[in-house]
Amino acid sequence: MTDIYRKETEIKKEQFQELVTELNAPLNRTSSSFRIWIGFLLLLIGIAGFMYIRQIRYGLGTTDMRDIASWGLYIADFVFLIAVSLVGSLITAILKLSDVKWVTPLTRISEIIAVAALISALLIIVVDMGRPDRLWHIFVFGRLQSPIIWDILVVNTYLVLSLLLLYLPLIPDIALLRRHMGHKPKWQQKMYQILSLGWQGTDEQFRILSLSLNALMVIIIPVALSIHTVTSWLFASTLRPGWDSTIFGPYFVAGAFMVGAAAVIVTMYIIREAYKFKDYITDQHFNLMGKLLVLTSLIYLYFNLNEFLVPAYKMKSGESAHILGLLVGDYAFLFWMVQIVGMIAPIFLMIFKPFRKPVPLFIISILVVIGAFLKRFLIVAPTLLHPFLPVQNYPDSYRHYNPTFSEMIITTGSIAGIALIISLFIKLFPIIPISETAHEKGFTNEIINNS
Repeated sequence: MTDIYRKETEIKKEQFQELVTELNAPLNRTSSSFRIWIGFLLLLIGIAGFMYIRQIRYGLGTTDMRDIASWGLYIADFVFLIAVSLVGSLITAILKLSDVKWVTPLTRISEIIAVAALISALLIIVVDMGRPDRLWHIFVFGRLQSPIIWDILVVNTYLVLSLLLLYLPLIPDIALLRRHMGHKPKWQQKMYQILSLGWQGTDEQFRILSLSLNALMVIIIPVALSIHTVTSWLFASTLRPGWDSTIFGPYFVAGAFMVGAAAVIVTMYIIREAYKFKDYITDQHFNLMGKLLVLTSLIYLYFNLNEFLVPAYKMKSGESAHILGLLVGDYAFLFWMVQIVGMIAPIFLMIFKPFRKPVPLFIISILVVIGAFLKRFLIVAPTLLHPFLPVQNYPDSYRHYNPTFSEMIITTGSIAGIALIISLFIKLFPIIPISETAHEKGFTNEIINNS
C-alpha cells in the first residue's frame, strides 16, 4: 500500500508541476509581439504625457471646456473607468461569496482590471484640474458637505480594498514563484520573497487566508456599490436638466456591472488567445459570462427607459431642450447608436447561444464597452449645454462642446495606462490563480507544498 501511495503521490506531483508550468508560461515567454505591444502603449502614454504638459503650460484653454461646458471628455472618462472598476466586486466578491465555482479563472483578471481602472480614474481627475498644484487643498481644506469629497474618500477606500483583494489570493502563488522562478533576475526573486510574506502553505495559513478573504469580500460589496452611487450623486445633486434624477444611484451601478462584465470578456479572450489558455478559460466560461452580460444589460436597459421615458412624457421647461437634443437634435446620432448598437442589438444577439461563443461574444463585448464610454459622454456633455438659468452675451462656440485633439489623446493615454498595467502584471504574476485551480482539481496542500 505504501508503494502504491508513493506512486500516486509522484503522479500527482508531476501533474501539479505541469499545471504550474502551463499557468506560469506567460512569465517565462516574452515574444517580440509583446515587446512591440508594450512599446506601442508606452508611445501612446508618452504622447498623452506631452499633451498634458502642454495643457499645464497653456491651461485648460487647450480643451474645448468653457464657462458652460465646464466638464467634458475627462469626466466622462472618469465615470467610465469607475464603472469598469466595479467588475472586481461583481466577479470576485458577489459571485465568489455565492459559491460560484466557474469564476475562479476570472477572479484575478477582474481584480487587475479594477485596480488598473481605479488608478487611471484617479489620474484623469488630476488631469481635469486646472490647477493640479492645488490638489493637496482637497485633503487640507476639503469640506464633508461636498459630494466631491465623498467621491475622493470612497474611490481611495475602494482602491485599497481592491489592492488587498488582488494581493491576498496571490500570496500562495507568489510563494510558488519563489520556489520555481530561481532563473529570474535577482530583483524579481527578491520581490517574490518579500511579497510571499514567509508563506509555507500550512492548513492554518490557508484557514486565516480564507477568513480574511471572506471578510474582505463582504466589506468590499457595500463600498463598491457606494463608489458609483456617490459618483452619481455628483450629478444628481446638481440642479441641471438630465441630472435632476432620483434613480441615478442604481442606474449608474447597473451600467457599471454591464460594462464591467463586457470588459472582463474582452480581456479574458485576449489572454486566452495570446497565452493558449483554452483549457482554463473555456467556451463554457464565455457562455456563462455572456448570460451574465445579458442579465446586467437588461437591468441597465430598464433604467435607461426610466431615465428618458418620464422626462420625455412631461417635457418640462429646461428638460425638454435636453431631451430633444438627444432624441432628434445634435446628439441624436450618437444617442441612438449607443442605445441600439451598444445595448439593444447585443442583448438580442446574446440571447442565442451561437453568439455566446468566444469570437462573436468578444466582438459584441467590444461594442458594449465602446457604447458604455459614449453613454458616459452623453451623460456629461449635453446636459451642461442646457443650463436652467439663461446665459447672455457669450460666444456662439460656447453653445457646443467638441473634444479637442489634446483631450482625445490624453483620454487614449489613460486607457493605454490600464492596458500597460494589466500587461506588465501578467508578466510578473500568474493571471489565472494557481493555488485555487489546484485545489479545485483535487491537489492537496501536501502536494502543492512539496512540488
